[in-house]
Order: sequence, then structure tokens, then C-alpha cells
Amino acid sequence: MSTFMAKAETIERKWYVIDAAGKPLGKTAVLAANLLRGKTRPEFTPHADCGEFVIIVNADKAVLTGKKLEQKFYRHHSGYIGGLKEESYKHLMATRPEFAMELAVKGMLPHNTLGAKAFTRLHVYSGDKHNHQAQQPIAID
Repeated sequence: MSTFMAKAETIERKWYVIDAAGKPLGKTAVLAANLLRGKTRPEFTPHADCGEFVIIVNADKAVLTGKKLEQKFYRHHSGYIGGLKEESYKHLMATRPEFAMELAVKGMLPHNTLGAKAFTRLHVYSGDKHNHQAQQPIAID
């Protein structure tokens, strides 16, 4: 018996829309990462790019449980001495909620070219409007 191996050229990708209003940021990111990888498809192949397109709306209404708003920080370094910058998630969710959602999803994807390619299929919006109606996305609860 031969093993089926999916090819990226033969995959028909679907569009999904996820509403993050009132849902935890991490749980929404897990769902998006699984769809981007293609793990929900029966022909999932770990080394092939067989994922879907994902639209996340209402990223500004996603919630962080516990005391994460005050205790969790987004840190990045410029590369220079003393170049550590940090920003609390309270400020990050107030100013750039799309970026916070993208960070969560990006951390759950593989850290290689396969994950980078999958990340390009993610579209995050802070409001409930998106400009991908022509693709007829399927709503995920």
C-alpha cells in the first residue's frame, strides 16, 4: 500500500473567517494556525504546504485571561547596547490589536519557510469589516 503525499499545486484552498470577539486570544490563534497549516484537511502532509486562507475579524475584542494584560510584555531588541524595548499587552491591545494576534499565530506556526509561506495567508482586522467578500469565506465558530 502506498502512502498519499499531497502536493501544493493540486490543493484547492478555501477561505475561512474567524470572529475573535469575546474569545481568548490564544484559542483563536490555535484555530487559525491549524487552518493555515492544513491540519484540518484529510490530505494533510507535514512537509507540504496544504493550508487554507484565514481572515480574523474583531481582533480588538479578543480577550486575555487572568492578569496577562498587566503582566505579559512584548519585548524586542534593536541589536544595540541597551536596545531592549518592551510594551505591555494592555497597551499593545489598545493600540495594535492586529499585531498582537499576528504574533500569537506566528509563534504557533513552524519556524521555517513552510511557516513563513503559511503566515502570508493570514489576514487580521481589528473591526468586523474585511475586504475579502469576493472569496466567499466560510464562517468558523
